[in-house]
Amino acid sequence: MTQQGIPNGVYPTMVTPFHDDLQANYDALPALLRWYEARGVAGVFAICQSSEIFLLSYEERLQILRTIVRNRAPGTVVLASGHTAFDLPTQIKEAQGFAAEGIDAYVFISNRFAAQDEDESTFLRRAETLAKALGDTPLGIYECPVPYKRLLPPETIRRLGDIGNFAFLKDTCCNLAQLREKIAAAQSFGLKLFNANAATLLESLRMGASGFSGVMSNMVPQLFARLCAIWQTEPALAERLQAFVGASSLAEYQQYNVNAKYYLQLEGVPMGIASRARDAAQFGANNALEIEQLRTLAQWFESSLCDFKA
Repeated sequence: MTQQGIPNGVYPTMVTPFHDDLQANYDALPALLRWYEARGVAGVFAICQSSEIFLLSYEERLQILRTIVRNRAPGTVVLASGHTAFDLPTQIKEAQGFAAEGIDAYVFISNRFAAQDEDESTFLRRAETLAKALGDTPLGIYECPVPYKRLLPPETIRRLGDIGNFAFLKDTCCNLAQLREKIAAAQSFGLKLFNANAATLLESLRMGASGFSGVMSNMVPQLFARLCAIWQTEPALAERLQAFVGASSLAEYQQYNVNAKYYLQLEGVPMGIASRARDAAQFGANNALEIEQLRTLAQWFESSLCDFKA
């Protein structure tokens, strides 16, 4: 990472390639990394919800991360989670194992520190215990929606600066009023907030968000990267890009993450569409046509960018 911490930009939520028998396809990971890197992303968010982490063993999560770290291009930042256990001893053991692989930041899942009926003091106490166990490792927090979504109030975000080396927040509130307050809280100690919601991205950048880390970066990461790069200097183009990426995110409701794997397959990444999280057989011919047409539209939109005048 840079001296300023995690670079601004786009961090795709990496999917896990599987063989048809649902065994992890480690051989496809280097090609997937090259695809992301060629599209202007700042780094990747590995072993996250899009990676189907709750359906992977610890050994599988570790081997996936090891493959990613060993095959990343120079300068590619690797943020990683894999934080699925609920008991602290297992969390500490697994987090230390992941951190030892040479990642740039270890990302906690917010709902792993407290049950849905437990308060913020419980969350903070457990977060501090695990943060101390990881020493100087840069840390992040991810508001993962599984098994339940635990959004962080602004005051809890401010407290993170007192309990650990927190550098990254993947926000999933999808609410501009909340984003404004959370960004202000994060900026109070240098924490960078990355928006997971495509529809609110441009406005959140104007509020001070540092970039995007959401599922649509598995289909059109280059357009998100362009938006993050030019939103201040080319406002008219930024508005057009926002309209496209916001509308394209409707694909999230259509058999994700199988549809993302199909998109990547169309892009030439040597992987199938098998998934442990969804039945790939339910991804029908009409679903495939919708993704093919989204890809065609994205290609046209990208090739036409030079015609847009700010």
